Amino acid sequence: MALDETTPPEHLNPLERFGRDIKQVRLARKLTQKQLGRATGYSEGYVSKVESGTLLPRPSEKFAKGCDLTFGTGELFAGLLRRIEEGDHPSWFVPYLNLERKASRILDYSTNIVKGLLQTESYAQAIFEAYFSQEEAEVIEGKVTARLRRRDVFELPTPPSLWTIVHEACLRTVVGGPGVMAGQLEYLLTAAASPHIRLQVMPFSAGAPAASTRPFTVLRFTDSRTVLYTETRVGGRMHDSAQTVDAALDDYDLLRAHALAPDRSVALIKTLLKEYRA
Repeated sequence: MALDETTPPEHLNPLERFGRDIKQVRLARKLTQKQLGRATGYSEGYVSKVESGTLLPRPSEKFAKGCDLTFGTGELFAGLLRRIEEGDHPSWFVPYLNLERKASRILDYSTNIVKGLLQTESYAQAIFEAYFSQEEAEVIEGKVTARLRRRDVFELPTPPSLWTIVHEACLRTVVGGPGVMAGQLEYLLTAAASPHIRLQVMPFSAGAPAASTRPFTVLRFTDSRTVLYTETRVGGRMHDSAQTVDAALDDYDLLRAHALAPDRSVALIKTLLKEYRA
């Protein structure tokens, strides 16, 4: 949609409203697009696309923070951008998402699909197309982009350490076809080589210890209590009682003991990767 000053706000999507707000404050500060671009470290063309709501997938957090600094608007635009991103997640997931960004350690057990934090674009696309088959392509694209942006936590000055146990079912359930799965497994191998990530595979042969445990995530922090996150098809829930969290940590210790060692886990992923490539 071509934007002009007479377009009603209710006819604009969130990125178009964000762009219009940027433009209005920029004009109020008597700045050109070129001057704003220089101040934020971006080109005049970048600013133009932001203001027209045509920048895909969306403006960067760095740009939003740069605008706040240039305009003297505190965290207004950084907050607006964050809420746009959160709008691409279910409302019940946003509390977890906010805590994930602050965690110092993440312990995760995935039973049927790869954890969102480690999904490739194609894998996430296939997941969302299956779950939201009636949605338009733009909606799916927004959800995929929001999921991929979760990886930004690993770009922080002090990124969290992630220990993930992936059930073999995650690796053998064909999401999006063999090509998509090959790309996903390649990414897992790259992730496993990161100094911030430890990956283990829970084999089918582990039996009851794995089969009797549902997926869950434990978030640890340097200055607050540990939190357990569990999820069902209808929503997620946070738990912070000491008894519940301690039980989850005991379960995680049991899962680690029955999972394949990291080197054997990598070997299994490589074997499956060859099968998907064949």
